[in-house]
Amino acid sequence: MKSSAQSIGADGVSDQPVETPHSKSAFSPGRLAPIVILVAGLIAFFALDLDKYVTLSALKENRQVLADWVRETGWLAFLVYMLVYTAVTAFSIPGGAIMTIGGGFLFGPWLGGALTVVGATIGATILFLAARYALADLLRRRAGGAIKKMEDGFRENALSYMLFLRLIPAFPFFLVNLVPAFLGVRLGTYVVGTLFGIIPGSLVYASLGDGFSAIVEQGGDINLGIIFEPRFLLPIVGLGVLALIPVVYKKLKSRSA
Repeated sequence: MKSSAQSIGADGVSDQPVETPHSKSAFSPGRLAPIVILVAGLIAFFALDLDKYVTLSALKENRQVLADWVRETGWLAFLVYMLVYTAVTAFSIPGGAIMTIGGGFLFGPWLGGALTVVGATIGATILFLAARYALADLLRRRAGGAIKKMEDGFRENALSYMLFLRLIPAFPFFLVNLVPAFLGVRLGTYVVGTLFGIIPGSLVYASLGDGFSAIVEQGGDINLGIIFEPRFLLPIVGLGVLALIPVVYKKLKSRSA
């Protein structure tokens, strides 16, 4: 059976009906399993009091131990960091900025930033796929017309909107991970938009982490709100605005046609 949902790609929304993984059968509670697992993981994280390890004070107290561990394990440390970041993102655990600062401290701004981008993209993709598999069709059936209106917002150029949402720090990261899953955004568009959209912010925090030891030794404080300082915010917002240029161009072209 064909779904009446519209498929959204980098070039916009296709008006042709598309086959979805869920359209051949009625909704089954079993489809909720991926989301249940992720939510259970998030609850367990706080229940086990693991959040105390994702703080600046914890990074400060353990910075020498972590640095020694990286020197001893070499490339394995890269993999472990990336996998931990993937889990943090997939389970929507707060503390991504602190993790990125830690990555910059341990691996330097460029490698730390790169590992962060890869880990965050994989984690975000896991959450995206879980949400799309578990809830997208159910939400579409319940909210039909409202969802269609939201889909129309992505109609002009899905990739441009994804880049904008990723670049602008005003939008919660976990929310941007979830919403596209309910709007029919294609996996490739989602991955590309996420991968490139989080690079600037990741490099800012990784660069901050690169000087973490010096800041601590001088008795200074790490400013997690540094991304909102004009010297960083304005260029990032500028990139976000540039990402919307194709959308604006298409709107102007359609009006003049």
